[in-house]
Amino acid sequence: MIKKLAGAVRQYKKDAILSPLFVTLEVVMEVVIPLLMANLIDLGIEAGDMGYIVKMGAALALCAVISLAFGVLSGRSAAKASAGYASNLRKDMYYNVQRFSFSNIDKFSTGSIVTRLTTDVTNVQNAFQMIIRIAVRAPMMLVFALVMAFSLNPTLSWIFLAAIPVLGGGMLLFSIKAYPVFERMFKRYDKLNTVVQENLRGIRVVKAFVREEHEKEKFCTASEDIRRDSTLAEKILAFTSPLMQFCMYGCILLISWFGAKLIVGNSMTTGQLMSMISYASQILMSLMMLSMIFVMTIMSQASAKRIVEILDEQPDITDGKKNLTEVKDGSVVFENVGFRYKKSGELCLRDINLNIRSGQTVGVLGGTGSGKSSLVQLIPRLYDAAEGRVLVGGEDVRDYNLEALREEVAMVLQKNELFSGTIKENLRWGNENATDEEMEHVCKLSQADSFIREFPDGYDTHIEQGGTNVSGGQKQRLCIARALLKKPKVLILDDSTSAVDTHTDALIRQAFREEIPDTTKIIIAQRVSSVQDADQIIVLDGGQIMDIGTHEELMEKSPIYREVYESQQKGEG
Repeated sequence: MIKKLAGAVRQYKKDAILSPLFVTLEVVMEVVIPLLMANLIDLGIEAGDMGYIVKMGAALALCAVISLAFGVLSGRSAAKASAGYASNLRKDMYYNVQRFSFSNIDKFSTGSIVTRLTTDVTNVQNAFQMIIRIAVRAPMMLVFALVMAFSLNPTLSWIFLAAIPVLGGGMLLFSIKAYPVFERMFKRYDKLNTVVQENLRGIRVVKAFVREEHEKEKFCTASEDIRRDSTLAEKILAFTSPLMQFCMYGCILLISWFGAKLIVGNSMTTGQLMSMISYASQILMSLMMLSMIFVMTIMSQASAKRIVEILDEQPDITDGKKNLTEVKDGSVVFENVGFRYKKSGELCLRDINLNIRSGQTVGVLGGTGSGKSSLVQLIPRLYDAAEGRVLVGGEDVRDYNLEALREEVAMVLQKNELFSGTIKENLRWGNENATDEEMEHVCKLSQADSFIREFPDGYDTHIEQGGTNVSGGQKQRLCIARALLKKPKVLILDDSTSAVDTHTDALIRQAFREEIPDTTKIIIAQRVSSVQDADQIIVLDGGQIMDIGTHEELMEKSPIYREVYESQQKGEG
């Protein structure tokens, strides 16, 4: 885990190395100051040597300035290194998420990924900054101050060594108790983020059903769980401060008590006692810093584990071994295909055998849960088949370069997504170099051009996040235009005209026949009228193909198709 996280330092290695170097030099200066102070008191003030006092005073001032300079440089380097480290860490996580297949994304909730990219990265960033600065300063200060203290008076220095195991043992006990609480708390953050995102995304539904109070209760429950765990963790860690204070002031009292006796017995000077008290403060402050590092490490350990889970997640779907970059045509073949969403789950598609010629229009009909969306998602390799194989352009889809395959297979998903930006910017997702004329042409094919021109800003109209300022039918037509802009060899519409009227639906299908005859068109629909004129219609039920044929053939041989058709005709009547 540490190796994986350390890989994000990269171009900030120089600053990550300079920071502890500057810290070490800062500590050296700070440790020298009490020694100079002892000489100033013993050899200058008590001896009444004004020249020596001035010389030692100047040396003390110089050491203080040098220490301050090294402190500033170390802080600057640490801040630059930690901020850059966090940036790289977020970038690595985000890039890896972009490589995830649908099955990888299914393992993590949206709220969980957001928490890991924000809260968890911040915790690790703070820990990293402490490691390259405080975690170097504290041990260095502890060692150097102990060495100087022993050089002054070995007997009194044993007081420090007696305090270290007491403090260390207490810190270890608190960390063992607090770690599970922090781990649980971050999982609760995932839940809270999920609740907030669901509420904001579905705020119109919430208000339509007057469920504000229910949503408030969900939020308060999630927030209260975090508050309870956070309070418990802080209560455990709160014991570190009194333990630290007890050890610190206990050492100072003991040093003052025994030191005073040594001064009376002429075994120690006043300057040396003051130096010992200064070193006591430095040693105990370094121990306090170590306790802070302990606390931050406990918090960041749980976050680091969650970050590495994202970094270690390998995409289930990658470029094929042959890495084919050209799709010859739009033919699609399914050979004994079976599919399941989870490796240990049941097959939701079984024994699928299909042969779709390039340029054909194919309709897919079936009830909810019959496997329609699962079937078409195998064509652009959004998922991989568990059994059998899927061929596009005569080649197994697992042999293609993913980008090349998906450039030639355009899919309008069941859940249409538009992004904040202008209509032009959304359309250019299909082709970033598309001209205005090309965009207008595909919008005419998808019957979107007419309503776009009714907007005051036309194609420069701003689309709100999620497309909330356009209707469902308008959103569907824009998504179809975006897919057409790719000029694909295979076009898949996954129930993508459900929100448009039958007349507009007919115009879209007519435009497809006339304008893109060589493109294979696979249309999933609930209305028979949407697929009635297809070259072949596939009837799915329970994850299996029940019948294949034209409208006329299915009316004769398929009771399922005939029942759906007659019920819709009756409904329209």
